[in-house]
Amino acid sequence: MLWPALRALSHGELSSDQIQWLIDTFGVDEAPRTEGPGAAQSIAHRSLTDNVGARLVLDLARTGESGWVFTLFHQGQQPSPGTVEAHRSLFREAIGRLGLTLVEISPAATADEVLVASVEGPEQESALGAHWALPEELNQVWSHVGLRKEAPREVKEVKLRELMSTPAWTTAPASLREQAEAFLGNV
Repeated sequence: MLWPALRALSHGELSSDQIQWLIDTFGVDEAPRTEGPGAAQSIAHRSLTDNVGARLVLDLARTGESGWVFTLFHQGQQPSPGTVEAHRSLFREAIGRLGLTLVEISPAATADEVLVASVEGPEQESALGAHWALPEELNQVWSHVGLRKEAPREVKEVKLRELMSTPAWTTAPASLREQAEAFLGNV
């Protein structure tokens, strides 16, 4: 089974020459992946092994008319942090060079890699906090907003601000509200 170790979502139009540049740059075969999540959208992939022996698959997929997904999958053994960061750099470089708009990179390492849901009006409820009681402690919030405890601080700040902008925040326990304000440096 394939599991995503790193996934970059982007948006924008690409010419056939730009798609070929991606295929060449990523060193992928022009054959879609046939297994794992999102295989139906795959347009090219390749298998590789990293420096710790993790078996990986690098995949290029298309979603809709102008959505692009770059994914590094693992097959059980996690790739080394260096491998993940090298691919993060590769994905970001490709997105920038091709003029694509970065939507999200998961797991996020910087604030600009976080997808923040837009709230269109005060009546719109966010999934963040809509169906669970907010905990008393800030360190218990991270898993509920899709982050690991060791996520970078700037990523936590973005997700916390997003949670604080939802209607659910108005019912947050006072201790959580105080911890959040202190974490953000607002006190």
